[in-house]
Amino acid sequence: MIVAGDTESIAAVATSTSDPASDARTRPKGAEPRNARQARYAAQSLAALEAAGNPVAPLVREFMEIFPDKVPAVLPPDRGVRHEIDLVPGAKYCVTRQWPLPRDQVEAIDAFFESRRQAGHVRESLSPHSSPTFCVKKATGRWTIVHAFNKLNEATIPAQTPIPRKDMVQDTMSGSTKYSAVDLMDGFYQILMREDDAPLTAVSTPSGMLWEWLVMPQGVKNALATFNRMVPNLLRPYRDFAPSYFDDIFIHSRAEDGMTDVEVHLQHLRKVFEVMKENKLYANLKQCIFCAPEIPELGSYVSKDGVRADPEKIEAICAWPTPQDQKQLRQWLGLATYLHHYSKNFASTIHPLSQLLKADATWSWRPELQAAFGAVKSSLSTAPSGRHAVGDEDDDECAVCTAEDVAAVEVAATSPLRDLIVDAYKEDASCLELIQFLRDPGAVAKRKLSPRSRSRVDRYSLDGELLTYRVDREDPRASSFLWTTISELG
Repeated sequence: MIVAGDTESIAAVATSTSDPASDARTRPKGAEPRNARQARYAAQSLAALEAAGNPVAPLVREFMEIFPDKVPAVLPPDRGVRHEIDLVPGAKYCVTRQWPLPRDQVEAIDAFFESRRQAGHVRESLSPHSSPTFCVKKATGRWTIVHAFNKLNEATIPAQTPIPRKDMVQDTMSGSTKYSAVDLMDGFYQILMREDDAPLTAVSTPSGMLWEWLVMPQGVKNALATFNRMVPNLLRPYRDFAPSYFDDIFIHSRAEDGMTDVEVHLQHLRKVFEVMKENKLYANLKQCIFCAPEIPELGSYVSKDGVRADPEKIEAICAWPTPQDQKQLRQWLGLATYLHHYSKNFASTIHPLSQLLKADATWSWRPELQAAFGAVKSSLSTAPSGRHAVGDEDDDECAVCTAEDVAAVEVAATSPLRDLIVDAYKEDASCLELIQFLRDPGAVAKRKLSPRSRSRVDRYSLDGELLTYRVDREDPRASSFLWTTISELG
C-alpha cells in the first residue's frame, strides 16, 4: 500500500503525454503563450529548418543520428561517470514486499522488463534488496510502470554535487550574438550503474521475477546529480561557449578572428554534436532552438543586450490578486523572489510582507502591505528589457557592482563607494537591523534579524558606519569585506 507521505520517493518509468491545459490569458508583448510554444515544438523538424533557411540545417542533417524520435534501446557506453548509490552507515537491507496486481498490469510489467532485458538494461537478480513494481494508467489508456524505491532512497546518502548557478550561466552567455539551445532526451537508462551498486536497484514483479538495473532507473535518489556530473564532464573543454544546466546545453557565439558570428556558431555546434555522437547522447529536435538572436533560458531570455525577465512570469506576478492569507502571500512572494533581480530595492520593499509570514504574526492586511504589494508589481511591470550594462571603468576610486544576494568587494578607505554603501543601507531593512543589533546587542534586536543573518551574526562587525563580514579565506586580503545587498551601485 502506498500512503500519502511516500509519494515523494516514487517515480514513473514512463511519463504521461497528456495535452497541456489551454492557456488563453493575455500576455504582454514578447511573451509566448503555451499553446504557441506547443505548436512551435510540433512544427520543428529538419524539413522546417531547411525551409526556413536556418544555417544550422545542413549540420543537423549531418548529425541526424543524435536527434532520434526515441532513445535507442541499447546499453549506453561508459562515459566516465556512473550512477553510484552509497548507503548510510548501518543501513539494513532495503526490502518492500511486492503486492498482487490485476492480470493486465502483470502482463504490462512483464512486457516492459522483457524489452529492457533485450536492450541489456536489466538482468535477473539474486539481490537481498527488493523494491516493488506497480502501474499507473496514463490518460491515453496505456500503463506507466512505477518502482517504489522508498526504502532504498531513505537509506541513500544525498549527493553533494553542486547545482549550476543560473545567474552565472546567464551572465557568461549575455553579450553573444548567436544562440542555440539543445534539449537532451531523458537521462534515465542512458547512464551506467556502478557495477557493485546494481543489486541495490533490484525490483520485484507480481509474476515472481527479481530484476536489477544495469543502467540508472527512474526513481532513484541522486539521479539528477549524476546527470549533472556527466554532461559538464563531457563538455568541459567547451564550457566557455557551451555551458550546461542538467539536460539543457546552451551554445553561444560571437564574431571573432575574422569570422562572422554564424561561422563561429557553426564551429561551436559541430564540436558539441561530435561529443554527443561519440558518447551517444541524444537530443529532442522538436525542443531545440538553433542560431537565434535570443533564446529562453532558465526562466529568462538571453541576448546580446543581456538578460531580461520572462514576460509570462512578470504577467503572472502582476495579475496575482491580493492575498487573503499567509499561504497565498507565501506563494506570491516565492514567484516574485524568482525575479527579484529585476525589481529595484526588492529586499526592502518586501520586508513588511515577509514579516507577515512569521509564525507569531497575526494576519492583518494593512494599507502599507498593499502599498508594498503594488510596488513590487509596478517595479516588475516597468523593468527594462535587459540588465543594466556595466561599462569599463578606468577610475581606481570608483566601483560599479551588481549584487545577486550578498556581494563582497574590497574598497579603499577613501573610496567614494563607501558613501554609496552607507546611503544604500537606508534602503535595506536587513542592513539596518544588523547595524542596530551590532550597536546595541540584545535578545529583542536579535529576534528581528532574518534567520540567515542570525545564524551568521558572529561574522558581522562595524567599521565606522560600514558593515564588514568575516569570510573563511586564507588570503589576508579577504579577511574583511564591505558588503551590501542592493541590486546596483553606480
